[in-house]
Amino acid sequence: MSKAKLLTYTGTEYTVTWDRSICTHSEECIRTDSKLFEKGRSPWGQPDLVEFDELERVIKRCPSGALQYRATASEAETLLEAPEPVNTAIAMPNGPLYVRGNLSIVGSDPENPTPARRVALCRCGHSKNKPYCDNSHVAAGFKDSGAVGREGPGLEEKGGELQIIPNKNASVRLVGNVTILAASGCSRWNGPKVSICRCGLSKQKPFCDSSHREGNFETE
Repeated sequence: MSKAKLLTYTGTEYTVTWDRSICTHSEECIRTDSKLFEKGRSPWGQPDLVEFDELERVIKRCPSGALQYRATASEAETLLEAPEPVNTAIAMPNGPLYVRGNLSIVGSDPENPTPARRVALCRCGHSKNKPYCDNSHVAAGFKDSGAVGREGPGLEEKGGELQIIPNKNASVRLVGNVTILAASGCSRWNGPKVSICRCGLSKQKPFCDSSHREGNFETE
């Protein structure tokens, strides 16, 4: 999270934060009938205008996890949002991989992963904020229909922690129970671990096929 790009909207009971560094500008938050966020208003976010159930519903619409909420009385950045019962990843047409669930993002310090509920992962290879999507796929002309052509080994159980492990100059590894959805919304792949392409070169998207080696893909 970039502190310089973190905006805070403080309410009496709940505080909403917006991390612009990972926002994909899907506009899910403003295309509702809620008064929580209104385009062109200052301040844009006003938590005191809505009840908690509505606040939670609107925040959970954000597919990138850029929007979060916490109790105003608590200074800790504790996730109040409960994880979805099933970890899912959906390959967006010409865009990122949206992942939801009980997520744990493994960074430079494997012993201290970052908990999350929603995240948008770069699939085009051009993001300047890897492993997160920053909409670079638009300028890069990244093309992929979002189809998922393979089926996984299946799942003995659902839910639980899903680790997101970005491999240097290679794929993003998802370790834990996960269901991958095609852009159509249909469940296609189910399994306990999978490698996702993030160089944009795989011929088996969204899966890694080691094309990053021939393409000399670099993550830094």
